[in-house]
Amino acid sequence: MERPRSLLIACGALAREIVALNRANGWSHYQVTCLPADLHNRPGRIPELVREKIKAARPAFDHIAVLYGDCGTGGRLDAVLAEEGVERIAGPHCYSFYAGAPGFDALMEEEPGSFFLTDYLVRQFETLIVKGLGLDRHPQLRDDYFGNYKRLVYLAQTEDADLVAGAKAAAIRLGLAYVYRFTGMGGLAAFLEPDTGHGEADRRLLA
Repeated sequence: MERPRSLLIACGALAREIVALNRANGWSHYQVTCLPADLHNRPGRIPELVREKIKAARPAFDHIAVLYGDCGTGGRLDAVLAEEGVERIAGPHCYSFYAGAPGFDALMEEEPGSFFLTDYLVRQFETLIVKGLGLDRHPQLRDDYFGNYKRLVYLAQTEDADLVAGAKAAAIRLGLAYVYRFTGMGGLAAFLEPDTGHGEADRRLLA
């Protein structure tokens, strides 16, 4: 089989969902490489690491696309992608492209003090949130980090009872009200779809 001529550079937090979409749809029109998900704790590193991936891939691939939101880079990722001539999925973060921009904005209008979890973040809650923020060692920091939040909103990509239970436990752990919204794969699926009928954007990952 001929090697795909398109490369997707993605956040590691999205790897499971990318694999699931590929399997469900039989997609093989691109190759995937991921950066570590824990870069979200050090977003300043994301832009240049993405640039390094792009430059390394150019000799082997005709098309490159990036599956990252701005993710706390303060516009620096978009500046790098503009310089490199590479497209990324629309949206400031994965919450927005899962829920859709209007859906996410509506959730924030309902309650500005909303803290969001995805399937990935529910699975990694203990590692990334509790241990990552030092709440296991210093539980009193909970109010410092989450005192201005009112609710935890679980944006679910899959219907999974264990993840729902984990998200509810996370809300209790943080002292927040619990809200559930099923989003499915949202804009992620549309971005990866090999023939979306959207003109120039259609060719971002076509072999």
